[in-house]
Amino acid sequence: MGIMRPSLLIIPAALAASLPFVSSRAVSTDAESAAAVAVQAKAVADMTQAAKIFLASLDDGQKAEAVFRAEDDERKNWHFVPLDRKGITLEKLRPEQDHLAYAMLNSVLSNEGFGKAAAIMSQEKILFELENRAPHRNTEKYYLAFFGEPSETGVWGWRWEGHHFSLNVTVAGGKVLSMTPSFMGTNPGEVREGPRKGLRVLAEEEEHGRQLVKSLKDDQKAVAMLPGDVPADVISKEERKAVPLQPAGIAADKLEPGQREMLWRTIEEYIGRFRPDLAGLVRGQLKAGGAGTITFAWSGGTDVGQPHYYRIQSPEFLFEYDNTQNNANHPHAVWRDFANDFGEDLLKKHYSEAH
Repeated sequence: MGIMRPSLLIIPAALAASLPFVSSRAVSTDAESAAAVAVQAKAVADMTQAAKIFLASLDDGQKAEAVFRAEDDERKNWHFVPLDRKGITLEKLRPEQDHLAYAMLNSVLSNEGFGKAAAIMSQEKILFELENRAPHRNTEKYYLAFFGEPSETGVWGWRWEGHHFSLNVTVAGGKVLSMTPSFMGTNPGEVREGPRKGLRVLAEEEEHGRQLVKSLKDDQKAVAMLPGDVPADVISKEERKAVPLQPAGIAADKLEPGQREMLWRTIEEYIGRFRPDLAGLVRGQLKAGGAGTITFAWSGGTDVGQPHYYRIQSPEFLFEYDNTQNNANHPHAVWRDFANDFGEDLLKKHYSEAH
């Protein structure tokens, strides 16, 4: 993308047992816990303000399309393919409301994440032209939905979703409980003609993974390379609950120091979609578990243009990348949370403690 972003905030793993994104193995001081709570509170406040301003701009008919109950089953009805969804589309917003909608993305995404999201949505125009002006290829067919009433203390969530982009955020008690499932995809993966020739929105996700697999020695490859055919898509698909995948691959503590740096650069492309303070909390949880808990696996060719797939797993998270469709020029990249997609487990805990 070539989009510059601020350095992701490094938050010590010792921060904050009270935070959902930080491992319970961490030990925190009162001062660190206070700082961690402030990080969460600022993110929630920013999202809440953006949501309230946007919703206040809607008329009654628009609100009826955009707003659902917090407990509505629709909250978990996520997809990344081009189909009709629930929520209000950008197409149905007035021009001044468009700006307020994009402020929602800006409240949770990093500079780079926002740039990638905008580029992905804009690619529907490329597909519109490539597919003889197909009507379902529409840069404004992206849906914004709210679940519950936005509040700095209450339970609510929101979703921005359409073809190749799904963002799901859950909030409760002044904390961001979940930012997953988080999906980005592009078609074409590399634009090969026209004024945007050379654009590769997910270039870093692919190249960092490829650099790592190419650095592996033969004994490492024997563990990291997956048997059988290359998966035709991310294996977790659009399931509401992700499960750990086997074989897991090579553990990070079996990698050389330089290889572990390559692994972390790959992970950063997924968590770095989000604002630096929240990304720092996820990083803290991953590092608290130790290198032995994170694994890397690869399937397919290692040269540009060959169908390929990789996954990175920890006890909490799954990161998957697949580029097999359209002659390996149609990548999908997803981040899942095994226990807490849509804030599921943490919401149960929140309700239990609240009542």
